[in-house]
Amino acid sequence: MNLLIYKTTEELKQDLADYIIKVAEMSIEEKGCFNFVLTGGSSPKALYQYLATTCQHRIEWEKVYFFFGDERNVPSNDENYNGLMAKKALLDPLNIKEDHIFYVNTTLSPEDAATAYKKSIDNHFKGGQIEFDLVLLGMGEDAHTASIFPFTDIVTNQKATVASVYVEKLNTHRISLTAPLINQADHVVFLVFGENKAEALKHVIDDEDKDFKTYPSQLINPTDGKLTWFVDEAATSLLK
Repeated sequence: MNLLIYKTTEELKQDLADYIIKVAEMSIEEKGCFNFVLTGGSSPKALYQYLATTCQHRIEWEKVYFFFGDERNVPSNDENYNGLMAKKALLDPLNIKEDHIFYVNTTLSPEDAATAYKKSIDNHFKGGQIEFDLVLLGMGEDAHTASIFPFTDIVTNQKATVASVYVEKLNTHRISLTAPLINQADHVVFLVFGENKAEALKHVIDDEDKDFKTYPSQLINPTDGKLTWFVDEAATSLLK
């Protein structure tokens, strides 16, 4: 694990963008494409806008395929749909072709949406093992990542797949990559900032006795890939 700490979110954003560009360049050089899993929520919006503007000429975007680590069970035009934020901030400004974007079809039931999403990913990887080049993750105040929330059944899912999960405290279903699928990636990156994340980050990084059900982000530990945390000083205020 590599922990990178920044004084400001602006510095963090720029360095993370450089990291993404470096991985994209390596992936495209090695195999002709870059398979990039996006995270939702509000945290990555500034990063996406930065990639789409300042960095727009630094990646061969026509060779990038975009996926989503999780999705909310809402219509695709709902402001809470992760794909919509990414579409507005990153994908539309870069004129990414629709067949290079893997959205979750939330017109289906959560279970069917998860099955359909896994099938579309399998087709992209031609039935082979799914190894994303880079998975970008956020982390909630409760230490959830993607839609792997504390004390939900997806925490104990041992399959490298896409699953639906009911989140009782939010009274809603979500669709999410499982931890084993995320852990097959070549690069996994956490983007975490703010004092409100300090308590969760302390447990996820410092706790020697892991408690995956309470702190699901502890599950993320790439099998053969690299794990990097991009965090600001406020989020690390409680670390040892």
